[in-house]
Amino acid sequence: MLEKRDFYIDGAWVSPRAGTSLEVIDPATEEPCAVISLGGRADTDAAVAAAKAAFPGWAGTPPVERIALVERILEGYVAREGEMAEAIRLEMGAPIDLARTSQAPSGSWHIRNFIRAAKGFAFERPLGEHAPNDRILYDPVGVCGLITPWNWPMNQVTLKVIPALLAGCTMVLKPSEIAPLSSMLFAEILDAAGVPKGVFNLVNGDGAGVGSQLSGHPDIDMISFTGSTRAGTAISKTAADTLKRVHLELGGKGANLIFADADDKAVERGARHCFNNSGQSCNAPTRMLVQREVYDQAVEIAARTADATRVGPTYEPGRHIGPVVSQAQFDKIQGLIETGIAEGARLVAGGPGRPEGVNRGYYVRPTVFAGVNNQMTIAREEIFGPVLSIIPFETEDEAVAIANDTPYGLTNYVQSQDAARCRRLARKLRSGMVEMNGQPRGAGSPFGGMKASGNGREGGVWGLEDFCEVKAVSGWGDA
Repeated sequence: MLEKRDFYIDGAWVSPRAGTSLEVIDPATEEPCAVISLGGRADTDAAVAAAKAAFPGWAGTPPVERIALVERILEGYVAREGEMAEAIRLEMGAPIDLARTSQAPSGSWHIRNFIRAAKGFAFERPLGEHAPNDRILYDPVGVCGLITPWNWPMNQVTLKVIPALLAGCTMVLKPSEIAPLSSMLFAEILDAAGVPKGVFNLVNGDGAGVGSQLSGHPDIDMISFTGSTRAGTAISKTAADTLKRVHLELGGKGANLIFADADDKAVERGARHCFNNSGQSCNAPTRMLVQREVYDQAVEIAARTADATRVGPTYEPGRHIGPVVSQAQFDKIQGLIETGIAEGARLVAGGPGRPEGVNRGYYVRPTVFAGVNNQMTIAREEIFGPVLSIIPFETEDEAVAIANDTPYGLTNYVQSQDAARCRRLARKLRSGMVEMNGQPRGAGSPFGGMKASGNGREGGVWGLEDFCEVKAVSGWGDA
């Protein structure tokens, strides 16, 4: 079992000052694979103090030097990407091929995109021709508390740490205590790249401990959090007393609008997307809205896709899905599947319990419900497992009304060959992102939502701006 009890504070790995031990569980085996420490107030305070002391020097470092550091981080990350994939497989249950092709490479993908964005980002720019002596400065927001989840660990860590570094911020990272191993490896990469002392710090802990301590800390200027809407609400309340900036990337209940003229692969593509990463993605299209004339056919295809989706061990190669992350997550998903049945949804694939022949590990059967209406619990709550709800609609207006009738607003999806319809829906759907006909968003596209899905945007120039304060200066040319 791995011993990973130390924290990274002020440029060194140090023993906890107030730590308690926690075992990291391999969700494929339900056995401990590592032991870490959960920090206490003294650890949080030490990390914040180091970041505060380092801030003036790092904020004053020219952007070109900050970019050069991130380029070294990218080089180190790529060199250890195989190790990163194995860490993610072990801690959160991603099958090894998914870890190698999607989970770990998401980190290098974002680092590259941020380097490109930073090279074109004007941290100093004129207000306009009408005010030649005015300048707009993009200053770093200050000391940042970064709180990241377990489901896409490096995707979220790099979406926060890298733009914070490029903007000139210093930071304390609290990764999920459920899946901390990848972030500790990431800290090793940053250390080897030569990040100055105190600029980046890592303290493991849980939300009630280190998370709350960061959210309420008077010397933290900004909290950037990815996780549940419930936790995001609690963080916002804690942070309010110190008036710090709060950036939230929260849950989702994405609608996938499939019209009668959608392409032949639309339903299968949508179901696979829902089941990917064992359904543990906030932007998963978990509500499939299907036009009535093709509804029965869509149900058959989705059920067939679920039945063909293999569930298997994380160490085996292949396109199968792995376990969900924890006993608590497994129990929550099982409860919601049972609720779907009790409320009258028609189970057409999967269902309660583990897959056939599996008696160990947090494995969930890919599940499809038909006959769902948008008031059922499975259509309202974020399940965060491989569970798809299929809802019929008659008209375009009805589809929009159903899609928007949710507390969430992260990602919606449209499947139609009618380009004018797609553009109309892109404007009407209340979400931070809309993806159409299986086309992924481009590199540097902003990621984020509205309503209960949070605020702010991650990625590209928007991700850099989120870690900056805008300063207006007059008399620039006279100075």
